[in-house]
This record gives sequence, C-alpha cells and structure tokens, in this order.
Amino acid sequence: MDFHTYIHAVGTGHKGNRDLTFDESADMMQQILEQNVHSEQIAAFLLGWRIKPETTQEFRGALSSCDLNMITTPVENSIELGYPFDGKVNNPYLFPLIAKILNSHLNLVVSGDELLPAKDGITVKDICTHININQNLHYFDRKKYCNKLHKLTKIRVRLGLRTGLSTIEKLPHVGRSEYGVTGVFHKPYVQKYIDIFSSRYKRLALLKGNEGTPELFSKGRLWIAQDANVTEHIIEPEYYGVNYKRSWENITLEESLHQINNPSDELMKLAILNAAILLFIAEKAESINEGVERLNG
Repeated sequence: MDFHTYIHAVGTGHKGNRDLTFDESADMMQQILEQNVHSEQIAAFLLGWRIKPETTQEFRGALSSCDLNMITTPVENSIELGYPFDGKVNNPYLFPLIAKILNSHLNLVVSGDELLPAKDGITVKDICTHININQNLHYFDRKKYCNKLHKLTKIRVRLGLRTGLSTIEKLPHVGRSEYGVTGVFHKPYVQKYIDIFSSRYKRLALLKGNEGTPELFSKGRLWIAQDANVTEHIIEPEYYGVNYKRSWENITLEESLHQINNPSDELMKLAILNAAILLFIAEKAESINEGVERLNG
C-alpha cells in the first residue's frame, strides 16, 4: 500500500486519524524496515503513530514484520531480559552479576544496539562490549540479528523521541527463550505488554523496575502472565535485608563497569534478589523467598 495512506491514518488529527489493521501494520513496518520510503516519511509516521497513539493490534502487526526480518539462535534453558535501548542513567546494570550467580541454574539472553532516544544513558551494548561475559550470558547485537532495524538508528536519533519501535524492540525473542521479562513504568501498560508479547513465551513477566529495566532496585511490583492468568507480586528489598542506596545522578560507563567488576556487599545482595526473581519467573523456584534461600545457601 502507498505509505502516504499510513501517514494519513496517524497524522490528520483526532477526527481524521484511524487505527491500522494487523495487515496494514505489518506492511507499514516492512516498508520502514526496507527503507523503501524517505526518511522524512518514516519520521513523520513514527511521530504521528505515537501521538495517535499505537494500538495493541498495530504493535502485533509491526512485530510480525520484525520477526520475519530477524535471525534467531535458540538458547536452551534461558530467560530473555528485555532492556530499553536508551540506556540507564542512575544505577549500574545488574545482569552481569546475576549471570554469575545463576551460572549453574539458568541462561540469560540480552540484546543491544547503539544508543537511542530519549535518555543519554549507558546501554546494554556498552556493558557487553567492555566486560568478560559469563558463559551463561548470551548477548545478541541487533546489527547482526536484525540489521534492518539497526539501520533505522540514525533516523530515530534525529527524531530524538521514543516511538512505537521503543516498545516492540524490547523483547525480540532472539534466543527463542521460553521465559521473558521486561520493565514497565505504569500499571496500565501491563495488560498492553501482555497482549503484545505473551504469546511468544510460556511465561511472561513484567517488572516495575529501575529506569524501565527488568532490574529491581527498590520496592516494586512483578506481574506474571501464564495461560491467560496474571498474578501480581509486591517485592520489598528491605524484607530480604537489602539496603542499597543510589550514589549517582548520572553514572558514567567507567563507574558502571567498576561496580560490576568490584560490587559492594549491598549491590551483591541486590543482585541475588534479582537472580531469585528470575528463578521464580523461570519456574525453577516456587517463590522468590525460596530462590533467595537457595542462592544464599
């Protein structure tokens, strides 16, 4: 279909806008991935799409096209951790520490790319290209697993805003993991994420974590979707003896790497709690409490 049709659907205002069908969304995304249209048209659509805003059906249609353009590599006994591509600003990443803690229990799958809007944070790629990766941590670079989506980076940086792509890219399912977890900011997005992603996993978890990541640093909520059922769990780190305090307003890559390579006792306690959460999500522990006890045993 003529791409102008899609721009018109999202860019003519409240009365003129309309939602795209699944097939239209799939076609729209394929045209964007192929960059068969001008970069100005891509930016115009992405901006209008966000303002409209996006529907679950549109997300699923767009995601289906991304899947067709992706190279996957199955990782057995794994859980996919979906991180935003705009990075972290206020705290170090925990996943390298979590991987070491879970070395004999579970494989972790993470994906990354160049920094995208809107935060000027430290990315998963920054971390994974500067550390010795543990054997059970599987990092996938989008330049290799979905190069067409990677090639949109320049357009997205120039736009300078989060778009619908920021949502669908978080869980690419590149490792074909049975279990997946990503971060969520607001409870209304929980059901939307479940509707978009749950069919890809045996068990999908959403964590109200630090900076939109699947990492818990303070009191938060965990939602787990399985077989059309959703359970909610409140997690308080202090209950597990964790009293971690943030030390940075804007952490540098060097500081983040130093914390990963030389973690404090409190940071390790926090990593153990997060590792226990992953054991619970992946059905390797009956509860978070059991997971913590096993990892501290």
